Amino acid sequence: MPSLALRRPVWLHPTVFRIESLSALVVAMALIPEALSFSIIVGVDPRVGLFTAAIMAMTIAFTGGRPAMISAATGSVSLVLAPLMASHGLQYLIAAVFLGGAMQILLALLGVARLMRFLPRSVMVGFCNALGILIFVHQFPYLTDVPWAVYALLAAGLALLVWIPKLTTAVPAPLLVIVGLTAFTVLAGVAVPTVGDQGELPDGLPTLIGLPDVPLTADTLQIIAPFALAMAVVGLLESLMSAKLVDSVTDTHSDKTRESWGQGVANIVTGLFGGMGGCALIGQTIINVKTGGARTRLSTFLSGAFLLILVVGLGDVVGTIPMAALVAVMVLVAATTFDWHSVRTLRRMPLSETMVMLSTVAGTLATDNLAIGVGVGVLVAMVLFARRVAHMVDVRGELDGDVKTYRVSGQLFFASSNDLVFSFDYADDPGRVVIDLSGATIWDASTVAALDGITTKYASRGTDVTVEGLNPVSEERYRRLTGRLGD
Repeated sequence: MPSLALRRPVWLHPTVFRIESLSALVVAMALIPEALSFSIIVGVDPRVGLFTAAIMAMTIAFTGGRPAMISAATGSVSLVLAPLMASHGLQYLIAAVFLGGAMQILLALLGVARLMRFLPRSVMVGFCNALGILIFVHQFPYLTDVPWAVYALLAAGLALLVWIPKLTTAVPAPLLVIVGLTAFTVLAGVAVPTVGDQGELPDGLPTLIGLPDVPLTADTLQIIAPFALAMAVVGLLESLMSAKLVDSVTDTHSDKTRESWGQGVANIVTGLFGGMGGCALIGQTIINVKTGGARTRLSTFLSGAFLLILVVGLGDVVGTIPMAALVAVMVLVAATTFDWHSVRTLRRMPLSETMVMLSTVAGTLATDNLAIGVGVGVLVAMVLFARRVAHMVDVRGELDGDVKTYRVSGQLFFASSNDLVFSFDYADDPGRVVIDLSGATIWDASTVAALDGITTKYASRGTDVTVEGLNPVSEERYRRLTGRLGD
């Protein structure tokens, strides 16, 4: 019997390990200002946001279904939980994170990931465009009321980010830019806003605190449940959308169901350490997979581990990084995330597709929430699709002696069947009418009710009506509901 040789994991290959490690280091640096700003949004100590980002990234590296995707504290989840923090404090916020994580696991078991197949391409394009705009707009606070040197550093950083990849790809350009601009500002004594100005960095590792100190009562559940549900839905939607985007970037497939329950597990783990919860962070994910070229779970784990090392062990050094360097990286991420091809092809696209894309962008920008924007885009797509299909029903009448046959073709549902009753000539038709549905499909009770209304109108005039040609699905639905909807 031949011996079985153990296969070496792909991330242990020296080249892959180097790519994953360097990319993770850049991501870790980019996570710092984001985590600090999200802590401010929620109203918690800056260390909470930093520890949340690190723990969630390291946990999702094992539990997630999309390798190389970065999960951490995010703006969307922060906005959902901020009112709870303001009204009831940190312990109730942690309890909501626990419950939200449990809800995500439950939603995963119920198959929520399969709903991703119903997202139209135009919604995905709108998601990318809105994401690029949001990442860009979120850099404005770091460019307002700042010394002129910030703009010079930003320009130099952007130029280097474009130029360096033309010379070498051995080291990620963002890492070289961050290190180079930091060294320049320190050695030249240039006074500009730094990472250290954004908030106090921790001086110790996170500690396990266990379950939150809240009463285990129905009143507590009533308080935290709405916030937990909103966090669960928003976090899953943004994570699954991000996973689908990364699938497209890397030309690989990911396990969306595993990603769903993995997000729940990661949130519960962050709650055990007093974290504020989160989900996929698409900006840093794009840095990891598109700029850094990472493809494995190693980069996700190391981004969290490096974040802890940077803020705890090298806090004084990290504090000197100029914000202009990180802003330059995020501006490049925004530019690469935006789907410029969608702008160039606007004239060729159907108006309905463009409306869906623009509604997704508008909904996101109006609420500063990607999940709401996607919901708006899906709703608009559904309405436009129903309207388009509703006009594809055709009714043609053929008179053969004393029999009038109406041939109905198309998809019959609530939008298309409402006008079906007006397609028949009740007054002038002969004593026998046949409604041939061999070219149609009945999808709902509204259509059965409409057909009952037609037969009732004919019956009041003494006309004999026969409905025939039903396919098996339509016949089962029609026989089960006809004559019973008016009871």
